[in-house]
Amino acid sequence: MPSGLAETSENNQKPQPGRPFALDPLFRRVTALDGIGPRNAGLLQKLCDGDRVFDLLSHLPIAVIDRRHAPSIKDAADGAIVTLTLTVEKHSLAARRNMPSRVRCRDETGAIDLVFFHARKDWLVKILPPGATIVASGKIEYFQGQPQMVHPDAIGTAEEWRDIARVEPVYPLTQGISNKLVCKAVTAALGNLPSLPEWLDEAHKKRGRWPSWDDAIRAVHNPAGADALLPAHPARQRLAYDEFLAGQLAIAMVRYHQQKRQGRAYQTGGAMRKALLDSLPFALTGAQQRSIAEIDMDMQAPMRMLRLLQGDVGAGKTVIAALAMLNAVENGAQATLMAPTEILARQHADNLKPLFEACGVSCVVLTGRDKGKGREALMTQIADGTAQIVIGTHALFQDTIAFADLGMAVIDEQHRFGVHQRLMLAAKGKGVDVLVMTATPIPRTLTLTAYGDMDVSRLDEKPPGRKPIDTRLISNEHIEPMIDGLQRQIASGARIYWVCPLVEESELMDVAAATERYEILQARFGDRVGLVHGRMKPEDKDRVMAQFSAGDIDILVATTVIEVGVDVPAATIMIIEHAERFGLSQLHQLRGRVGRGGTQSYCFLVYGKNLTATARQRLKVMRETEDGFRIAEKDLELRGAGEILGTRQSGMPGFKLATLPAHSDLLAAARDDARLIIQKDPHLNTSRGAALRVLLYLFERDQAIKFLQSG
Repeated sequence: MPSGLAETSENNQKPQPGRPFALDPLFRRVTALDGIGPRNAGLLQKLCDGDRVFDLLSHLPIAVIDRRHAPSIKDAADGAIVTLTLTVEKHSLAARRNMPSRVRCRDETGAIDLVFFHARKDWLVKILPPGATIVASGKIEYFQGQPQMVHPDAIGTAEEWRDIARVEPVYPLTQGISNKLVCKAVTAALGNLPSLPEWLDEAHKKRGRWPSWDDAIRAVHNPAGADALLPAHPARQRLAYDEFLAGQLAIAMVRYHQQKRQGRAYQTGGAMRKALLDSLPFALTGAQQRSIAEIDMDMQAPMRMLRLLQGDVGAGKTVIAALAMLNAVENGAQATLMAPTEILARQHADNLKPLFEACGVSCVVLTGRDKGKGREALMTQIADGTAQIVIGTHALFQDTIAFADLGMAVIDEQHRFGVHQRLMLAAKGKGVDVLVMTATPIPRTLTLTAYGDMDVSRLDEKPPGRKPIDTRLISNEHIEPMIDGLQRQIASGARIYWVCPLVEESELMDVAAATERYEILQARFGDRVGLVHGRMKPEDKDRVMAQFSAGDIDILVATTVIEVGVDVPAATIMIIEHAERFGLSQLHQLRGRVGRGGTQSYCFLVYGKNLTATARQRLKVMRETEDGFRIAEKDLELRGAGEILGTRQSGMPGFKLATLPAHSDLLAAARDDARLIIQKDPHLNTSRGAALRVLLYLFERDQAIKFLQSG
């Protein structure tokens, strides 16, 4: 049996069909490691975000403790971490319960006390028998002129000196688990590390001076010093590149498979488009014209379109979506637009129906709210093709919804949906062209990760006539004078959003904060104040939003339910309470709810006391720029990739071995490498291809291999 593994077949995951046998030691559960029982395994699973040995090995150290300094007692400096070789002299056990036990030890230069609180006598005598030569490592402290070491970090025999006097990795921890346990588990896992075939291009590997995969894993868990923790260290770079390559290769294979599927070739730019453009009160921006030209090229080709339309807040994505959908309708097919919320779906319908009517196109709305005979009538119109364009929510991809001939699907705010939902909607037709839209600017680096299987169009211009939003920072100590000022603004016709603080612990607490602010403002402004939050019934939310839009209420108090897509051009003031609790991109989205008309708009970021350095930077960036793409890059720098992508919520990939933005250049290189691999060896039949299959299985990108097997 390999070292570090126990015979516990019930704890081991069954080999998956097709998964290389060489990976089995990495796919065993951590309970297969010596000394890791069910309780510790549960803690490790939470800590490492997985219960396999490879999950444990992907949990990288964040610091080191250098225990190689081995002075004599006389030369051990106060506060230093040292490893001493000592002879145990005598035990002085605690006289009272709250007093420590002391074990006097010495070397040829002097004496030192090893100090223990709440230690049992039999345990102390067992590990520190009088007369024995021992090794103790820990922090030196002086007490009444005498050196001591309180609760040594490590104690061993003289023979164990080499194992103790080393650079010790320090791992991120969770409650109930110690660094010692993680080190023990990692050491056991490294003792059974398989040697895997080399999947990297040899010249590329040589240029980076990168070690083999298994040597890289050993190096990151046995750092020679603090430099080994840096993202630029060759072992760290190697592992980051492997993780990126697995992801980019999987994306490239899915894309290759999708492109082989027959799409439809549409005629574009017909009479319906002319009618719609003629009905608009404005001309398209250069960015809009460029984007629709890119979409037209995709739709004219016989392959299926899969394109991402990235547009900053208010950049005019909806018009582009309407023009794209008309391409399908004018060719006799249906089109659909799916939005993440009922508010947004119905708002899209309100904005688009007049445009489609000007072209003679029928448009219906279907959401979860539609019930009974009304829903049945809508489903009939969709099934028989009477409804040429369908706007809706998640309800659209339910099994009961059948289209006569779906040819084009637009998905708004893609980050709110998983990729599988996108595929489910596309599966409702034959050769469906897909346009994905997001108003959340995503850094170019992360676009490769989250949307790497798509072509990308960017709307980086705002429509003419939009004035910059005047953004101001206000301490919450000055909130009352600001409220006084609102009275004057309302008198001149202003409408105001008041977004309440994000309380991460609970949606109920978010609602409580919003309700409290609503009651305070209602006492001041009466029934001219409305409240919207995520726990309200959809029809109640819609009713309040309609009142705000119509001007029946002047102040809308809300949680972040209004973050995406809500469009009330008359609203000119955005107040965000405790703005320091929000991420940069979320602040940018919220600010984008105002400034949508020609009137000067304002955003007040109200902040609390004791701001962190990061919070100060976020607020400073918001005051300095409205450029969503610049804000997104800064957000990546301040928060890292996982939080921006909302990995768990959206199904987007997170990284364990790679660090963004530090490894951004490696991600771009992995993308290029993956494309080249697919060009040369699309079915991974070469010897490198076989090794790359191992890589895909290692990072659980099996789906890409299934695409290969299905042709």
